[in-house]
Amino acid sequence: MLGFLCSRQLLPLKHRRTHLGFLQQNGFFIVKSFTSVGSLPESNQKPEEEEKHSFAVSYLINSCGLSTKSAILKSRRLLFQSPERPDSVLNLFKENGFNNAQISKIVRKHPQILLSDPEKTLLPKIEFLRSIGVSSSDLITIISLYPFLFRCNLRKRVIPCYDFLKSVLLVDEKVLTTFKRSPRAFLSNVTKTMAPNIALLRQLGAPPSTISFLVTNYPSSAFTKHAKFAEVVHQVMEMGFDPTKTVFVEAIQVLLKMSKPKLESKLELYRRWGWSKDMALAAFKRFPSCMQSSEEKMTKTMDFLVNKVGWPPQHIATNPVVIKLSLEKRTIPRCSVVQILLAKGLVKNNLALGTFLKPTERKFLELFVIRFQDDVPELLNVYQGKMSSGCRISV
Repeated sequence: MLGFLCSRQLLPLKHRRTHLGFLQQNGFFIVKSFTSVGSLPESNQKPEEEEKHSFAVSYLINSCGLSTKSAILKSRRLLFQSPERPDSVLNLFKENGFNNAQISKIVRKHPQILLSDPEKTLLPKIEFLRSIGVSSSDLITIISLYPFLFRCNLRKRVIPCYDFLKSVLLVDEKVLTTFKRSPRAFLSNVTKTMAPNIALLRQLGAPPSTISFLVTNYPSSAFTKHAKFAEVVHQVMEMGFDPTKTVFVEAIQVLLKMSKPKLESKLELYRRWGWSKDMALAAFKRFPSCMQSSEEKMTKTMDFLVNKVGWPPQHIATNPVVIKLSLEKRTIPRCSVVQILLAKGLVKNNLALGTFLKPTERKFLELFVIRFQDDVPELLNVYQGKMSSGCRISV
């Protein structure tokens, strides 16, 4: 056997690949290989490291509920031989209301948490979150989604971030809303990200209400790196947005998520449907989120409203919010109802799109279904998709 292996090393490289079947018989091991002997991996781990690695894998499987594959992958940086520290971490989570599935999720995302000091590193952050009003259920949800929060230094990162948010938003309820919408915010250095962004908005004349709207509704945008944030803000200003209005903030968050070429592509798509450049820009200024839909969604909606319903493109431009609405769940069912009402002369021909597409579900039913049910008993069935309207809106 040894002679075979030694002689094999003298073969040319192209002949060195082979298939050897390895069995363990009488103390001899035969390895199954599809590569040359020269490429067989050799462990650089010391025996004690291998033992710790093996223990970590077993612990992740048996105590944390990870699969074998996941445990092997996550254990690469977990070298421990005693269950004392990881057990104390798991116990801390259980004492604070986390179930096994939630703990397993946390460990999969952040396995190094098992090496943390529960009393010095984990508990103070949990207690701080409770102190600012985070409920037990929200605490579990937030930590399960973002266990990396435990990496943040409480004194140097988390508390300064909270204090700054409080200075901007003034009330704990809004700070808490911001935190729940974007726990990652506490991973950022507030003095390098949000602080200069807020200063820029104030410089441009944005009132506290507009700034508060940005921070509470789009915290990830508020924490964008300043260079990128400033670039987009100036782009929005050049489009003519008023920094005193909340739509100014909505435009910022849309453009932060969209490259200039992508925006131009979507504007061009609208132009192909009959919008002029000024009309497309006006629609964006009315409702910036009309640019957030995919081009496929935009095309389907325009095709339905223009070609199947017969609505002039310029009417859609004055109600761009309809682009964002669900075509299947909202636009088509409501148009089907209005088609019947128009055909029977029960509503005016010049009915604006926003009149029946923008109201809430309850309001729409009151105004366009229940109100006319005696005249058209089948309206509710049409609205629920059980019948076809068979009509066409004309304006």
